[in-house]
Amino acid sequence: MNRSARTFLALFGALCAALALSRAAIAETVNFGTDWKAEAEHGGFYQALATGIYQKHGLDVKLRPGGPQVNHAQLLAAGVLDFNIASNSFVPLNFVQENIPMVAIAAIFQKDPSVLIAHPGQGNDSLDQLKGKPIMIGSDTRVTAWQFLKQKFSYTDDQIRPYTFSVAPFLADKKAIQQGYLTSEPYTIEKEGVQPVVMLLADAGYSSYGALIETSQKLAREKPELVQRFIDASIEGWYSYLEGDPAPGNALIKRDNPEMTDALIAYGIRKMKEKGVVEGGDAKTNGIGAMSEARWQDFFQTMAKAGVYPADMDCRKAFTLQFVNKKVGMKP
Repeated sequence: MNRSARTFLALFGALCAALALSRAAIAETVNFGTDWKAEAEHGGFYQALATGIYQKHGLDVKLRPGGPQVNHAQLLAAGVLDFNIASNSFVPLNFVQENIPMVAIAAIFQKDPSVLIAHPGQGNDSLDQLKGKPIMIGSDTRVTAWQFLKQKFSYTDDQIRPYTFSVAPFLADKKAIQQGYLTSEPYTIEKEGVQPVVMLLADAGYSSYGALIETSQKLAREKPELVQRFIDASIEGWYSYLEGDPAPGNALIKRDNPEMTDALIAYGIRKMKEKGVVEGGDAKTNGIGAMSEARWQDFFQTMAKAGVYPADMDCRKAFTLQFVNKKVGMKP
């Protein structure tokens, strides 16, 4: 190789490096709020952050964990956040009902991970068998998933018992039944030596999405290219987390939530894979984040029948399919 060629290659390499640095320097800042403290259920987002996927898409993502005292829906509506996670389909529909201009743009969870948990050997092995029996649920569940259970299995409000967000009352009573999250409470109960009966509401027809990414209608309208880059990068992060090495994302999860253990993270990942929480449903054909109008309509009509929403409300205002169903990150 002569001197001119070597000089050209050196200059070309320097130019590429300069362009990469320039892209990183002008990365757009995005403020993103999750729906709880850092956990495996946020793994794809942390993976995208840890492995540089967001940066590759020209984004400087500031990930803000949620928690019991954090109202990210309010912060999104106030413009403090650019994106947030809604735990279920009720949240975007509530925005429509309250005439707040927010919109769901992707559904990371095809299945809402809400479950009911019972002891084995007590005749409480299916949702249908729980009709008329005391069930410990919280106030949030009473106005969300409980409405589905009333419609589908004829549960009644007099079955409700207070839920203190502790498994101690459950462990103390073999007849006890309580709410839970597929990737959380069953793990804690198993550690105490009980193999619980875990009933995933989604498998019984509960059509709520989970881990919905929301943004303002204004941002979706005025900066669709930014929104698309954030969704695409997040989806790529989830494929990397579930199908590759999740260690980079897990390290950031434990940094943001020191109470999170390797064992609980591994349990969460395993359950999400076993039940097709992220890659099941329409995600099998349209990619992670997929949504459909038919499913939104089904969920809305069920809840309108339960009296949660007026029947003439336009549920299509709650979501847009503009940024999903593009098979981003899917293997050929």
